[in-house]
Amino acid sequence: MSSRENPSGICKNIPNLISSFVDTFVDYSVCGFFLPQDRSPQDETQQTRFDEPERLVAIGDLHGDLDKSKEAFKIAGLIDSSDRWTGGSTVVVQVGDVLDRGGEEIKILYFLEKLKREAERSGGKVLTMNGNHEIMNVEGDFRYVTKKGLEEFQIWADWYRLGNKMKTLCRGLDKPRDIYEGIPMSFPRMRADCFEGIRARIAALRPEGPIAKRFLTKNQTVAVVGDSVFVHGGLLAEHIEYGLERINEEVKGWINGLRGGRYAPAYCRGGNSVVWLRKFSEEMAHKCDCAALEHALSTIPGVKRMIMGHTIQDAGINGVCNDKAIRIDVGMSKGCSNGLPEVLEICRDSGVRIVTSNPLYKENPYSHFAPDSKTGLGLLLPAEHVPKQVEVKA
Repeated sequence: MSSRENPSGICKNIPNLISSFVDTFVDYSVCGFFLPQDRSPQDETQQTRFDEPERLVAIGDLHGDLDKSKEAFKIAGLIDSSDRWTGGSTVVVQVGDVLDRGGEEIKILYFLEKLKREAERSGGKVLTMNGNHEIMNVEGDFRYVTKKGLEEFQIWADWYRLGNKMKTLCRGLDKPRDIYEGIPMSFPRMRADCFEGIRARIAALRPEGPIAKRFLTKNQTVAVVGDSVFVHGGLLAEHIEYGLERINEEVKGWINGLRGGRYAPAYCRGGNSVVWLRKFSEEMAHKCDCAALEHALSTIPGVKRMIMGHTIQDAGINGVCNDKAIRIDVGMSKGCSNGLPEVLEICRDSGVRIVTSNPLYKENPYSHFAPDSKTGLGLLLPAEHVPKQVEVKA
């Protein structure tokens, strides 16, 4: 006799266990590993400010390249050869743009989620942020999506829908919502062989979509860690006056489908928005608006530097405006400039430095620092090959 015919069957008694098993089955089928138990409280308030840790590591844009993402964590000593967290109490900030330009976006989201849970058990923390490409995808702007990216989301959708069908066999579980509800079958000016991938991507990433709600709602849009403020593009005084906590809560609410509308709040849209701003990330220092930067920093008590991604730095991680802006997007994804992974490290005792995978410094990943400074950002390559980078004081 089936569980539908037997109201006292096992599914009636343990529907939540069945649902959890199905979710685990789907997760493993999509990402290839089992996620550790999530110990974070449900629906917790979005945290914006964090105490200064002993060690802080900042990682730039990842753009769908899982191998380069792992390499960035490995050169910082944050994971081992089996991709398990080894960072102890280190706090990591990844400044956004996981999505677009590559074909392993969902796998990176799962990878970061796994590290978040493992880090928490060791007293560490992994903070992930919204970049302009996260905002674009939630809005349904897929201009920078790759064919492999569409295929990955279609595979996810197939497994996710199979999981939902399995749940419908169990009495006591609510009927899952059709993830394709309201999504058209075809799209003008799009190739027919892309329709299913586009539908899957919309379903996953639109406000309240399963991937958006599960992963992107945990992202900060702005974060203050110790004496550093992190943002994908940049902050102006008007953003800070509006309220950093307010920005985080409103963006989270929008992605959760609680604020209505397809489009993100105004401070996430346009050239002067927090995820699009480039006033402080122009490669040539003289083009950066240092006055606007200093004004913004002066309105956040205790903060002396802004750390951002968004704009690829061909010369590697560097600082401008008297080292008050540090730019950490090195274009590491193969979908960008296939740059060598580098990360920024800030230690309470030893100050600020870059960790690089550049083979020129294979014997000593820190040997690129200015010889007269133990705590500065120096040249990543011999001076004749790159623009001069300013020193960053601890």
